[in-house]
Amino acid sequence: MDYQLLFSRYTAAPAHARWSRQRQLHECLRQAIRNGTLGSGARLPATRTLAQELGVSRNTVLYAYDQLATEGFVLPDRRGTVVAELAARVAQAPAQNVAPLRAGLSRRALAVPTRSAPETPAAFAPGVPALKEFPATLWRRLLDRAWKRLRTEQLNYAPHTGEPALREAIANHLRVARGARLDASQVIITDGTQSSLDLCARAFADAGDKVWIESPGYQGALAAFKAAQLKPMGMVVDHEGMAPTATDWQRHPPKLIYVTPSHQYPTGSVLSLERRLALIAHARAASALIIEDDYDSEFRHDGPPLSCMQGLEADAPVLYLGTFSKTMFPALRIGFVVVPTVLVAPLGAMLARTHPRGRAADQLALADFMQSGQFSLHLRRMRRLYRQRRDALVAALEQQLGDVADVYGGSAGMHLALRLRNPAADDTAMSRHLFAQGVVAPALSEQAVGQRVQPWRGFLLGYAQVPVEQMPRLVKKLAEAVRRFG
Repeated sequence: MDYQLLFSRYTAAPAHARWSRQRQLHECLRQAIRNGTLGSGARLPATRTLAQELGVSRNTVLYAYDQLATEGFVLPDRRGTVVAELAARVAQAPAQNVAPLRAGLSRRALAVPTRSAPETPAAFAPGVPALKEFPATLWRRLLDRAWKRLRTEQLNYAPHTGEPALREAIANHLRVARGARLDASQVIITDGTQSSLDLCARAFADAGDKVWIESPGYQGALAAFKAAQLKPMGMVVDHEGMAPTATDWQRHPPKLIYVTPSHQYPTGSVLSLERRLALIAHARAASALIIEDDYDSEFRHDGPPLSCMQGLEADAPVLYLGTFSKTMFPALRIGFVVVPTVLVAPLGAMLARTHPRGRAADQLALADFMQSGQFSLHLRRMRRLYRQRRDALVAALEQQLGDVADVYGGSAGMHLALRLRNPAADDTAMSRHLFAQGVVAPALSEQAVGQRVQPWRGFLLGYAQVPVEQMPRLVKKLAEAVRRFG
């Protein structure tokens, strides 16, 4: 065996060029054993001999041989090192003799809808904040400070409900900014809204229970509920938000009710006070829980942020969901659930068994960010920026598409809905066409839940990450797609 030739050919491959010599030699010999170049029982050269032949250190060869022995590819004996019979036989098993893999996803996993809107910085992807505007330098300083202050015991699993300092900071913010009624004990830290939805679906409903969800509505919530084997029912949304009927309450009583009351996703309608109070009363009577997803209402453009449903009544039957993915940046992966007082103890007991937490430094840095006033300052800056970008988008839409479409939901948040007046418009085809041109404009028809109402036709347009000066050009692409597909 010409080991010099074998090794030279392997290291010449571009994929292997940047590897260390140790890794190159180990992988080279491993591949040779797997493809039969080094057959079972073949004796490898002594470590000194191979090192001299290849021009590498003896330690490099020792490392490669030790790794191969650990993996079972070679066996050391009194005379040296030989290729193991079993390893070679398994590696060389003919593909035609291998039974095809029959495993696959479960039926409930296959029933989970796919995400139609890629969460990328491309225009007009919804749900993506202006990442370039985040104070990253300040955030790094806070992270460094958090790590320096971290105690040894905080390197262990974090409290299952989250770091106390962050829970207190969130409670303080919600009382002032969102009119919530709570104390820090009711705040449960999660890994974001999707994690919160998964938790609510698992903790507060059983397989087969009905859950109401707005239609059109948030597909991530639909995915969480289907994954938990619940039965989602789409509830019609109008200009005042979700509009369940008396018949719905009688024939289809829910266990959970999912709403986005302050900025309905995707239409942007605001759930009226009358309907909020009625929903709370009906939910209390039906022993149901309302999941209030307050995902982006910190950014209200026409007046101060609306008070949350959770704070309308003492001990309201509301699970309040918040996230920092929209107010700060998605990669942070920190959200929270505020639960009614009566549920704090049983949920905490469940989380202690099933929900080990970590990332203490991130949570402590975020607590510092909030307590220092930097979070509120950042929110004010982003409100101004998003209002400017909202205005630019609305102006461009009205100028170029005002004769065939209407704008909905621009009063708050980071997205709006453009509804086409033609109910037969193929918004899905338009969306695919735009995506091929680098524009993300999810079709509104794909946000429908169930068949209770004719789906909206149009687009979900996120504007937070799109500079003002780019709006006319991008809307022109949108308009061209609409005209092309009718």
